[in-house]
Amino acid sequence: MSDEEQSNDLMPDFEIDHEKITEIIEEHANAGGLVVASDILPTGLPIIPLRPRPAFPGIMIPLVLNGQAQVAAMHQAMEHQAQTIGLVMTRDFDREDGVDNLHQVGVAAKIVKVLHTEKNAAHVLVNSLERFVIEEIHERGGTLYAQVRYHFATELSDNPELRAYSMAILSTLKELVQINPLYSEEIKLFLNRSSLDDPGRLADFAANLTTADGQLLQEILATLDVRKRIDKTLVLLKKELEVSRLQTKISKQIEEKISAQQREFFLREQFKAIKQELGLEKEGKDTEIEKFQKRLKKLTLNEEAERAVEDEMEKLQLIEPTSPEYNVSRNYLDWLTILPWGVFSKDSYSITRARRILDRDHYGLKDVKERILEFIAVGKMKGDISGSILCLVGPPGVGKTSIGHSVADALGRKFFRFSLGGMRDEAEIKGHRRTYIGAMPGKFIQAMKTVGTANPVVMLDEIDKIGASFQGDPASALLEILDPEQNDSFRDHYLDVPFDLSNVLFITTANQLDTIPRPLLDRMEVLRLSGYILEEKLEIAKRYLIPKALENHGLKRSQVTIRKAALRQIVEGYAREAGVRNLEKQIKKILRRAAMAFAEDETLEKISVSKRDLENYLEKPIFTADEIFEGVSGVVTGLAWTSLGGATLQIEAVAMLAKSKGFKQTGQLGKVMVESSEIAYSYIMAHVADYGGNADFFDTHFIHLHVPAGATPKDGPSAGITMATAMVSMITGKTVKKKLAMTGELTLTGRVLPIGGLKEKTIAARRSGLKTLIFPNDNRKDFEDLPDYLKEGLEAHFVKTFNDVYKIAF
Repeated sequence: MSDEEQSNDLMPDFEIDHEKITEIIEEHANAGGLVVASDILPTGLPIIPLRPRPAFPGIMIPLVLNGQAQVAAMHQAMEHQAQTIGLVMTRDFDREDGVDNLHQVGVAAKIVKVLHTEKNAAHVLVNSLERFVIEEIHERGGTLYAQVRYHFATELSDNPELRAYSMAILSTLKELVQINPLYSEEIKLFLNRSSLDDPGRLADFAANLTTADGQLLQEILATLDVRKRIDKTLVLLKKELEVSRLQTKISKQIEEKISAQQREFFLREQFKAIKQELGLEKEGKDTEIEKFQKRLKKLTLNEEAERAVEDEMEKLQLIEPTSPEYNVSRNYLDWLTILPWGVFSKDSYSITRARRILDRDHYGLKDVKERILEFIAVGKMKGDISGSILCLVGPPGVGKTSIGHSVADALGRKFFRFSLGGMRDEAEIKGHRRTYIGAMPGKFIQAMKTVGTANPVVMLDEIDKIGASFQGDPASALLEILDPEQNDSFRDHYLDVPFDLSNVLFITTANQLDTIPRPLLDRMEVLRLSGYILEEKLEIAKRYLIPKALENHGLKRSQVTIRKAALRQIVEGYAREAGVRNLEKQIKKILRRAAMAFAEDETLEKISVSKRDLENYLEKPIFTADEIFEGVSGVVTGLAWTSLGGATLQIEAVAMLAKSKGFKQTGQLGKVMVESSEIAYSYIMAHVADYGGNADFFDTHFIHLHVPAGATPKDGPSAGITMATAMVSMITGKTVKKKLAMTGELTLTGRVLPIGGLKEKTIAARRSGLKTLIFPNDNRKDFEDLPDYLKEGLEAHFVKTFNDVYKIAF
């Protein structure tokens, strides 16, 4: 069959070479015109049925012949000198080709070129010549043959009426070309082969140009009268013009109805395509999935996580990128595939290297350093250091956080720190569930993403200041994470798959242990950092604080010098706390003043800060030297522990004559300390005669006990023996030894119980120049464990009862 659509269905392997056809048409047109048809056209023709349009005379047509019968008809025509076949449209397209299924009027066509042949198919180019009317038709061997009578075109160019019709057709064709420029190419081909002066040919060409129904076109082909044919063709052209105009109008209306958002969408899509072509950016769902799959190749997920990733990948492929669910699914996959599943950094267990790093970053803290080195040594023998959680407890500014940095550096691990202070929402620890908008994992999963390894050092600062609220208890959420028996399958609310935290080294910091929940404290190994004595602070200032501050202030070492006496005065008068944070602030204050001096006087070369200059830089000292009252009866020096380190207390007792006995305490004493004073009062009142006093002393005196400074709250049981000693000194009028201080809890039976914070209290005594110290006997081991430089020059006595205290003090 002959239509291009039909041929594509029946012969998909055939390809019409349009350029070749155009070349043949032009060669044929330039050959000097057509030979008179009546001289060569045979009256007997093999017939080729056409669907769904008829062929018109004067048109070059490519045909695809299908089936053995049609190919045989072609060969039959080729054997004749005229090489002509008949092209007739079928009546019913759904019926098979046959004698009774053909229209009566067709077109004779000359085979110009056979472009391609196969066994039962051929591709030919034909030139349709003249109309014919079938007079007789029969079938032979499946091929149709017909006896035809030709209707040859006559010269009608001089007919004014037909010429007017021709001009109307041309005018309509011009309008069609303006609406649809594709028509112009076909008009050019027609003009190369025919004349506009031939109304019949023009009508045939115009009818062939339209998209009208095949039956209407067959009706025009069968109209032999040129006048009627042109009339029908003009009607078809007008309809075609109206259809084209309507199509243009509809297209314009549709374009106008496209919203600004749609236009923006199209522009964005084009922009994405341009960027993709230029290699600037990859877009789309496939790129995201490819990115996730690339990440997964480097990871080792557990079975549950793998299953979750596979399910979410399948879900993502089914979701359109414009869907709100798409971003939720994409973000979840992004988190699952960016976590370091099975990715570990190599640990360094070199004790020598670890000691060098700890000594480089910190001065002193020998006991803490030794404990950390022991910890690393165990890891070396065991092969890993999982299962331990360290808790560094000490006053502010003693280097707890920086020790965490040093441990990570010594082990060759990544370091991550975040503060738990003030945290009140459990979701910050365990994440939000994905049902919430803006949900994200908790801090620990975020830490894993940040460091990129599954075995970092994670420091939890200020664990003693963690809070609780109606949103949950973060401390309870930490129980699972800080339990070595549970954290190998930590399940974040957002991920909802187990993640192994057992290889993480957790280091926590706290200023005190009292506010840490007991179940949480039980999971941690406590290391105490007690603070620094004067000599240690001086060395830290020289080695670390001054060089760092000089660099931060843009100064050179040769420009500013802080003398040792000045540095000592800064420590004693301006930065007496256990840590070195305030010492660093005072050094910075001096250097700021120095920088100002250099900026104002460009001729200035060097500044040397002596002890005399300190008041010019730092104003008056904040602290005065601890005034130890000696040689005064009723006054005894005690040792106390505070969150900032150790301190000395002057406990004073006076007796006033009264008609009846009485006792009162002042100095903002806490409940426990008040009880200790009452125990001391009762004990001394019961044993006053044993210590050289009158048995009726308390019956005639009112006792007042005071602990300065009055504005500072105080509490704790460790001042019991100090209060009792002050009362004995008051009663007997004797003074205690010079440079003496004591601490210990007293019972009603005179026993001395152990106390805490012995190192801090020893540091405070050393700072105040005290030489003789009295401690409970049960604290002997604590004192012996102190570094030698702390014990040097101190005379320590260990007592079991108050009688031992009395013998040493007096």
